[in-house]
Amino acid sequence: MLKRKKLAARWPALLPKLVPKLVPKFLPVLLTTLLTACAIAPGYNLDTSSLKEDAPGKPAQSYAVHPIDADLILQQAQQAAAQQPALPPGKFSDPSQYLYRVAPQDILGITVWDHPELTTPNGSTLSTGDNTTQTLAGAVQQPYTTALPGQADPYGQTVAPDGTIYFPFVGHIRVAGRTVGDVRNELAARLLPYIRNPQVDVRVLSFRSQKVQVTGEVKSPGPLAISDVPLTLLDAITRSGGSTEIADIQRVRLTRNNKLYVLDADSLLDRGDTTQNVLLQAGDIVNVPDRVDSRVFILGEVKTPQTLSMLRGRLTIADALTQATGLLDTDANPRQIYVMRGFKDSPDHPYKPEVYRLDLTQPDSIMLSSRFQLQPLDVVYVGTSASTTFNRVVQQVLPSLESLFYLKELTR
Repeated sequence: MLKRKKLAARWPALLPKLVPKLVPKFLPVLLTTLLTACAIAPGYNLDTSSLKEDAPGKPAQSYAVHPIDADLILQQAQQAAAQQPALPPGKFSDPSQYLYRVAPQDILGITVWDHPELTTPNGSTLSTGDNTTQTLAGAVQQPYTTALPGQADPYGQTVAPDGTIYFPFVGHIRVAGRTVGDVRNELAARLLPYIRNPQVDVRVLSFRSQKVQVTGEVKSPGPLAISDVPLTLLDAITRSGGSTEIADIQRVRLTRNNKLYVLDADSLLDRGDTTQNVLLQAGDIVNVPDRVDSRVFILGEVKTPQTLSMLRGRLTIADALTQATGLLDTDANPRQIYVMRGFKDSPDHPYKPEVYRLDLTQPDSIMLSSRFQLQPLDVVYVGTSASTTFNRVVQQVLPSLESLFYLKELTR
């Protein structure tokens, strides 16, 4: 114990003599420790000992860079005009040709004038499958928006699963797949032996057999009944309460016969393109997506790197840079405004991205930046200036140089 106290008292005097002798011996160990300090230093670090990487022997791929100029802008506009998305095939080319055909589970109302025993009384009510009832007049107005929820109804002529109904004096008559006019004419012809000059009227009281599903970003998603009034894409969105604030109506998805079609409902409202307002039919599924797939990423030397949503399917380079609050004044290279676009499938170069570059130092670059249209999932990257790269390297090396300088001073 006494020896330890004496050594501690003499330690300040011995330290200047021991440092010059010990540092040359332990300097390699000290440098190795500094270089591997990231493994034991506090903070986030990844242990890569369990990771196995391939040897860097493969040559790096090269990508062609397309300069953004007036010719490219013109080519982009021509390609956008020439690209017409495939429209789903339909039974009717024009809504004026549309005819509703009766199907099982529909409820028919049949009137035979001057024969009340064969006619449904106007005062009768029919069940909606809930705790309330609905009058005949209400049922006539109801089908143009939604189908009645009732499954079995004691009132009217419900079309059986085999497509037939039963009517007095006539018996079973097939009505499925036929128009109300065809059913009316057949009933009148088959009542002639029993009624002189019968006057018959047939109408659908409840359209329950055919429906369209509307899902996604609409205010009231759910099924819509197919009625004798043609139902178009815009009608379906409107009757579902309209689209929400985050809906992407430029990329409405329609599933028909197990095939997916993308329709642009915005072009109908913005440019009057009626070809996108397709006539819906039974079994269609309309999905109004959100704007998750219509994103653009702004990275690199900008003041606010972020993800931007395309407004009504459109966004230019100027819009993207403005929303990112501009370029970093001292760090950005205005000659290197890159746009990385998707992957281009080709036999020779599968999944090869397209790269475009804009030089903001040129006089016409400002106008070009406001005309170049970005596409969903594009990446806009702003390059770094050479001086900034050099300064950042110096900042990384400077702490190590300072440590070596102080270590050298201590050895003197």
